[in-house]
Amino acid sequence: MVDQYKKLGIRFMKKLLTVSLLSAAVLAGTAQARDYDTVRFGVDVPYEPMEYRLPNGDLTGFDIELGNALCDEIGIDCTWTVQGWDGIIPGLLARKYDAIMSSMTINDQRRKQVLFSDPYFTPPSAWFAPADSKITVPSKQTLEGKTIGVQRGTLQDNYATDMFGDVADINRYSTADDMVLDMDAGRLDIVFLDFPVGKSTLLDSNNGDYKIVGKMISEPKKYFGDGFGIAFRKRDKELAEKFNAALATLKDNGTYDKLYSKYFETKK
Repeated sequence: MVDQYKKLGIRFMKKLLTVSLLSAAVLAGTAQARDYDTVRFGVDVPYEPMEYRLPNGDLTGFDIELGNALCDEIGIDCTWTVQGWDGIIPGLLARKYDAIMSSMTINDQRRKQVLFSDPYFTPPSAWFAPADSKITVPSKQTLEGKTIGVQRGTLQDNYATDMFGDVADINRYSTADDMVLDMDAGRLDIVFLDFPVGKSTLLDSNNGDYKIVGKMISEPKKYFGDGFGIAFRKRDKELAEKFNAALATLKDNGTYDKLYSKYFETKK
């Protein structure tokens, strides 16, 4: 008789465990499907013209204005949390914010950690050097012994390190502005940046002191990915789809083209 009660007790505990697990699964599903009244974006600043501060401290740039327009289209509020690039994905996974909209290139390595929206911008990368530089085409021969500047943890960092790290010194910076300061001081021979950022920080702001070296680069996809996307936690599929639908609408109604023209002078 005692053994029978023990068996009944074990069965009862198993049923309780099953119910608890099912309840947890339902709650998890509810959390995944929940609606957002406000979306908090993580963003790395400064990265002109994509995201930067005005003299009064307000955030602006292509990413900021497009993100705000997407939220308006969806009918939700959005806020912006400044986060250094090195910690931007960990911050998302730790729920410091709900999404990343910060010129993040879509690639296979990042897909292992986050869910991406459809691409919203595809910039090439480019080499920039002083106007009097003798480097005409970047190669292992022309860059041997040179000092290359890149932003730490970016696709340009990965590319420059793999392609030229064995013949050149790679100096890594937290921000593009820090890199430009070292360029102006003559501590760098050449830098590798997203073209819009290099154009804004080196070509447009320095009275012809700098030039593009060689061709702009967007291949191979191993490094340069599929363009910039908004990154979400993997469970937030419904939220990502809302942003994809809003992006398609903004491209159809001309809002996207107006913002593109404002920051890049020619329409996409």
